Amino acid sequence: MSDPVLTTDAGQVAAGPPPAPGRFRRLSDRGLAVAFISPALLLLLAMSVFPLLWALYLSFTDYSATRGGRAYFVGFGNYTAILTSAQVHQRALTTLIYVVGAVTLQTVLGFTIAYLISRRTHGRGLLTTLFLVPMMLSPVVVGLFWRFMLDAQFGVINSMLGSLGLGQVEWLTRQRTALISLIVVDTWQWTPFIMLIALAGLTAVPKYLYEAASIDRASEWFRFRTITLPLVWPLLLIAVLFRAIEAFRLFDLVYILTNGGPGVSTETLSFHVYKVAFLGFNTGTASAYGILMVLVVIVLSQIYLRYLNRLKEG
Repeated sequence: MSDPVLTTDAGQVAAGPPPAPGRFRRLSDRGLAVAFISPALLLLLAMSVFPLLWALYLSFTDYSATRGGRAYFVGFGNYTAILTSAQVHQRALTTLIYVVGAVTLQTVLGFTIAYLISRRTHGRGLLTTLFLVPMMLSPVVVGLFWRFMLDAQFGVINSMLGSLGLGQVEWLTRQRTALISLIVVDTWQWTPFIMLIALAGLTAVPKYLYEAASIDRASEWFRFRTITLPLVWPLLLIAVLFRAIEAFRLFDLVYILTNGGPGVSTETLSFHVYKVAFLGFNTGTASAYGILMVLVVIVLSQIYLRYLNRLKEG
């Protein structure tokens, strides 16, 4: 049975007797919050913070996970070797071309598709769902799918070119076309992401602005330039930031489609780190690569976010 509730003459609930020794005491709101948060916090520390700190320590050492033994402290030796390496500069240039090319294409196509869909009154939901299908697929599935599509001998793309009387193209085995093929495949998969965010921005534009512009007999281009684009632009820039970060650490498509080749023409920084860590087993150097990439992303993101804040204030 539960303890009886004591009441005063005025009907107010009085404090009950203190709990007996050894009896379970009720947790306060603060204690209950700590009890619920602690498991997730400990898991976060174990899975995210500790590996990051451990990688930071290893980046200052000459250490190999397969060689064993102790890690020898080398100071900034790994960082100096990376920043002065001509090979790293080449991988950084490849990554930059890939990120700029893919994100620019995805932004232009995604916004164009979203703008065209937003102008439709019927079938908008069906079209949006169909365009989102590539984004729902696993990168591994997308890579294997396009690997067969772009095959030089048996691929569908070359078969279509042959039926049009055009020559065959070695999409994935030529230096000039391999990186372009990666950009096209990434654009095919992630343009729907930009489209989805742009469509949300276009839907949120107040209708009365277009009605006022129609009353003033403003042209279609004037309404797009002075109403649509300025209101959707901040949201579009946020989508560009997410896609740029994701493209910067591209690995899966490179691994499946080209394996970094031919030569090193499609070897991005993320794939180069994979080779250093798991093929060369230079754990210390790979940790330094990882720390530098995290720093680059943080610095560029902060600059970009400051630009967004100034744009918002303006």
